[in-house]
Amino acid sequence: MELPPIVSEQEWQEARDALLVKEKDLTHARDAMAAERRRMPRMPVEKEYEFEGPDGRVSLLDLFAGRRQLIIYRFFYEPGVNGWPEKGCPGCSMMADQRAHPAHINARDTMFAHASRAPQADIQRLQKKMGWEQIPWYTITDDFDKDFGVDEWHATNVFLRVGDRIYRTYMVDGRGDEALGSTFSLLDIAPLGRQEEFEDSPEGYPQDPVGGYSWWRRHDEYESDPPPLPLDDETLIAADERARSATGSPT
Repeated sequence: MELPPIVSEQEWQEARDALLVKEKDLTHARDAMAAERRRMPRMPVEKEYEFEGPDGRVSLLDLFAGRRQLIIYRFFYEPGVNGWPEKGCPGCSMMADQRAHPAHINARDTMFAHASRAPQADIQRLQKKMGWEQIPWYTITDDFDKDFGVDEWHATNVFLRVGDRIYRTYMVDGRGDEALGSTFSLLDIAPLGRQEEFEDSPEGYPQDPVGGYSWWRRHDEYESDPPPLPLDDETLIAADERARSATGSPT
C-alpha cells in the first residue's frame, strides 16, 4: 500500500484548489443532467395498478396522496430474498437507511414510497424493526414492477400526476440508484426538479422567485408553516392538454 505524499500547508491548498475546479465541473454537469431529465418525454400510464397498504387496497393514483410527483423505489423484499422474512435485501436496506426525512420532498409537492411483493404484515414488522416507519411502503399485487422494468432486484420509477392522469417521467436502476437518498438527489430526478431559480427548467416551470431556499424548514415545521404550492392545477392541466393536442393523444 502506497499512501499519497506528505506536503506543506501551501502545497495541500494548491492541490485542494486544483481538485475543486474539477468538483465544480462535476456539480455543473449534474445540474445539466437534471435539466435534461426535466425535458424527458412523458409516457402515459394506461393500466390501473393496485397496491396493498396498511389501510387496505389503494391505486397508483392514491400513492400520490394529492401531490403532483411520485417517486417509487422497488425494494427487494419478498419470499426468496436472502434473510426472508426477517431481513430485506442488504443493498435496499442500506438505501432505506440513507433516505432524507420525507417532509422535505413532500414540501416540494413530491411523495416518496417503497413498493415490494412482501405482505403488509411482514413490511410493517420490518419497518418497525429498522426504524423506517416514516417511509410509506406498499405491497405490489399485480404486474406494476414488471411493467416498469424491475421484476426483481431494485429500481426507482418517477411519475407525474396531471389531474387524474399519470405519466411515467424517469427510471433509474443499478448503480444509478446508489446515490439517491438525499432531499436534492431525489428532487433532481423529479419532473419539476428542485423548483429553484438557478435551475435550467422549461419555460413556465415553478421556480422559487426569491433566489431559492425560502421553502426550507426544519422537518417538524412544514405542517404549521407550509410553503405555498409551487404550481396551480389549472396551469398544469392546460399545459398537458396542449401537449396532448400537439401529439394527437386522446383527451
